[in-house]
Amino acid sequence: MVLHASTSGPDTDWVIKLCDVHPDGKTYCVTDGILRARYRKSPDAPELLEPGEIAAYEIELYPTAMAFLAGHRIKIMITSSDFPRYDRNPNTGEEPADARTYETATQNVFHDKLRPSRILLPTVND
Repeated sequence: MVLHASTSGPDTDWVIKLCDVHPDGKTYCVTDGILRARYRKSPDAPELLEPGEIAAYEIELYPTAMAFLAGHRIKIMITSSDFPRYDRNPNTGEEPADARTYETATQNVFHDKLRPSRILLPTVND
């Protein structure tokens, strides 16, 4: 997933879920991926954001294979939390283990000509 987004804090998490929506409306997660914003450029060199900064994030979803049956739809869910599966992010720039305060972040996702958020789904045809 290439996500163009901004957050009101100096750090946040981005969680992407690829889902299968059945004809009856039930939604099942097929796979997901997460990226802590401070590691958007490198896992070895964390860099906090300027609040409101629009950044591009490349978020890898765990590999999977899925046949979407006739009548089913693909749904992409974007969130900034999946606790308790993933560690909480205080959205303050503090390390989660050391955080004394937590902030609610306001997230904005962009999808336009200059900031084309998108998910790349390879396909296999029989």
